Amino acid sequence: MTAGRAFADAGTLTPVLREVYGTDRRVASVDRLLNGSKKGVHRVTLDDATSTIVYVWSADDDYWGGLLPEGHDDPSNPFAHASGIDFFEGATRRLAVVGARSPRLLLADRSQNLYPADIAMVEDVRGGTLEALLGRDPDAGRRTLARLSEMLRSMHSYRAPAFGRVAWIDGGGARPDMTCEQAYLERTLVNIATAVSRDARAADGAAVLEEKLRILHAALEPRADFGVVHGELCAEHTLVGPDGEPVVIDIEGLMYTDIEVEHCWMRMRFGPYYEALRNPDLDPRRVEFYQYVMHLDLVGGPLRIAEGDFPNRDWMLGVADFHLRKALAHEV
Repeated sequence: MTAGRAFADAGTLTPVLREVYGTDRRVASVDRLLNGSKKGVHRVTLDDATSTIVYVWSADDDYWGGLLPEGHDDPSNPFAHASGIDFFEGATRRLAVVGARSPRLLLADRSQNLYPADIAMVEDVRGGTLEALLGRDPDAGRRTLARLSEMLRSMHSYRAPAFGRVAWIDGGGARPDMTCEQAYLERTLVNIATAVSRDARAADGAAVLEEKLRILHAALEPRADFGVVHGELCAEHTLVGPDGEPVVIDIEGLMYTDIEVEHCWMRMRFGPYYEALRNPDLDPRRVEFYQYVMHLDLVGGPLRIAEGDFPNRDWMLGVADFHLRKALAHEV
């Protein structure tokens, strides 16, 4: 744990657990899962050996505080900081509608009467990650991967009402005043500026980075059809349910956007297993644009969070270094 930050524990979470389970069971242990940077994720084990997952959205659990660009807290911004109970609930509802499995929601509470922050409780899917399953039992992992491919087709074939964050659009929010492609262009320019002020290589190559971005953007035709896109889908963000079904987590960033965004990310993160998820009908120009955009997003974001007290700062700097080298070397 990081000094100066107060995290949930058995005492503070007991009222939350009682709201769902009553007083017949008590909290035996609370384990904070240290793989998030925006919210607290806690596995709470009860005295009957059952368990649940509790999400906490508090300033102490958000390592991005004070490190994000202007407009990050505007819910109408398609790239608003993807954290919060509204994003989570909106994503949970939409995934259920399109037939995609995420952990079952047991409680969502904004009152701050049970806990001094927004909080949610979901089922604890104990089958481990798809990443672990593929390493332990490749045949079983491939069966789950095939089901994930089917789930993605359902998500990506849904015809969204507009480009934007799912929770915002589904809640009746106004559509962005720019195209999907323009929005990604503008955000990537911010990421270039972030890198320029923090890395000498980016400063020296700033003009080239921006020129490549604008060339790739200019090759795109506007598109009006968008699917449901997780945005950071990988084997680590896919749990394995009781029947071997894929269960996606880290869903707050769910967007209505070009499905090529999903495939660029998955191609990086699934490696040799991506073939099982490949879609032959993608627009190759969009694939190249979004891959380049993603490299620069993985420079700007990590460089920002590395300026705070995130525990894995050196890992973040390594991510930024890798993707800056990819962006500088990319040929258009």
